[in-house]
Amino acid sequence: MISVSTHDDVGLIELNRPERRNALDIATCRQLVDAAAEVRAAGARAVVVAGNGPAFCSGADFGEVYTDEFLDALYAGLHAVADLPMPTVAAVTGPAIGGGLQLALACDLRVAAPEAVFGLPTARLGLAVDPWTIERLVQIAGGGTARSLLLACATVDATTAHARGLADTLGDRDAAFALARDIATMAPLTLAYNKRSVDAFGRGGHPDPAVVDGLTAEFRGCWAAEDIAEGRAARIEKRTPVFRGR
Repeated sequence: MISVSTHDDVGLIELNRPERRNALDIATCRQLVDAAAEVRAAGARAVVVAGNGPAFCSGADFGEVYTDEFLDALYAGLHAVADLPMPTVAAVTGPAIGGGLQLALACDLRVAAPEAVFGLPTARLGLAVDPWTIERLVQIAGGGTARSLLLACATVDATTAHARGLADTLGDRDAAFALARDIATMAPLTLAYNKRSVDAFGRGGHPDPAVVDGLTAEFRGCWAAEDIAEGRAARIEKRTPVFRGR
């Protein structure tokens, strides 16, 4: 139900239930955890999350959504994607509704095709999403968009999503892969540090001192890494740097 591959340092995690519009059931959510571990083990430097067929992800599979087991599996899968150390790109080439929007939010960047639609209609269904999802939605798209999606159960098309920051760029699946391939050429240690820093400081308030200390150590590690010498040499030699992540 999930296909996983890595090519040219770009991993692909693809929901593969087109007959169910890639709805998330317990098995698929659990496979998200395994898929995240697989692309990490394969050494991917960027990851594309996509859906097979006309929908990115239509949400939760309603045959299982009303169980505690589903909630545990869903949030394990979402956090497995969000916690990947490398940048992740959601190729939203169709509806991203409910759990599908949550999966897109778990990624670092979102590329929205013209047919993309975003929605979180929990209040129409008597459901709710966890505070982490709402925090992430506000952080990415702002309070106004979050209120519209959560309180009015509005849907947002690709153009509006891009204007409001919910989508980082407009484009098809190829555009998502082009972005990921470009990211995969960048310095892995810097990207990992940048990602953790944005996550830490984007939550509002001030992170725990231990978190700040850890980020400071990563910052110093970037400046002490071999990649900084490669970047300097490539600049002098007017060539593309080849970063090793060390």
